[in-house]
Amino acid sequence: MSSIGELRTIALSRKKGGPRLKEKYPDNKAALIFLLPWILGILGLTVGPIIASLYLAFTDYNLLQPPVWSGFENFTKMFADPRFWNSCRVTITYVVVSVPLQLALALALAVLLDKGMKGLPFYRSVFYLPSLLGGSVAVAILWRQVFGKEGLVNSFLGMFGLTDLPGWIGHPDYALGTIIILHVWTFGSPMVIFLAGLRQIPEMYYEAAAIDGAGKVRQFFSITFPLLTPVIFFNLVLQIIFAFQSFTQAYVVSGGTGGPGDSTMFFTLLLYKEAFTELDMGYASAMAWFLVVVIGAFTAFNFWLSKFWVHYDD
Repeated sequence: MSSIGELRTIALSRKKGGPRLKEKYPDNKAALIFLLPWILGILGLTVGPIIASLYLAFTDYNLLQPPVWSGFENFTKMFADPRFWNSCRVTITYVVVSVPLQLALALALAVLLDKGMKGLPFYRSVFYLPSLLGGSVAVAILWRQVFGKEGLVNSFLGMFGLTDLPGWIGHPDYALGTIIILHVWTFGSPMVIFLAGLRQIPEMYYEAAAIDGAGKVRQFFSITFPLLTPVIFFNLVLQIIFAFQSFTQAYVVSGGTGGPGDSTMFFTLLLYKEAFTELDMGYASAMAWFLVVVIGAFTAFNFWLSKFWVHYDD
């Protein structure tokens, strides 16, 4: 029966004492009441601050005095700031190097675990643990001890006769590399997603390939990788977004300075310093919106590029 016919039947039934329209189509007041805290939270804690930061990006505001409209002055100052461009270079280097290494390690371990081994649930939990701890302050502090002048890395290398080694954290040529290693170490989350994707590949493909004489390497590049490209793409987009927002590791490892020599001055760390050290909220808001545009551009570029290498069932 069409919707118009159904409504006509309900209208006629009302005259005969049948079910009312409200009873047939009850309102959702109860659902709205239960959703109200979430809606208020979204509006007050997410949408509201987003709109406020967009306004503050065009003002001169230091938290102590009312914001004063300054137009595009913050953006002009930002593009003329050498530290801004240095933070962009450091952040992009971090993203371009750490994300592919992390995904490659996660995929390799996922393929290894997918083949089955004794105690698989235990190893899966152990490998996932770094993702839970990698962004914590405690691990970042531990990283300073591991790569310090007298840290575990230098102690281990000293066993092979390597002496007079630098403090990797305190050297401008190596400090960023230690944070990249920390990011690669947190491979657990993409690894679990890769494992879920691998479990969806039908085993009959591998059986047919084995009958045709294809080895393990050929099976990986001809079956596993093409069928896993949607999952790889998903992980790639997520990890790029997360990497651009990295803050805790650089803040703790560098002691909040971005040193040595601004070699670990991530974009988010510079934004934090401008906002809460210099109290230049207008400039920090402009930087935040620039970061939104950059992340959006990288995401859009990845979606455009995906049509050349991501293979779906259709």
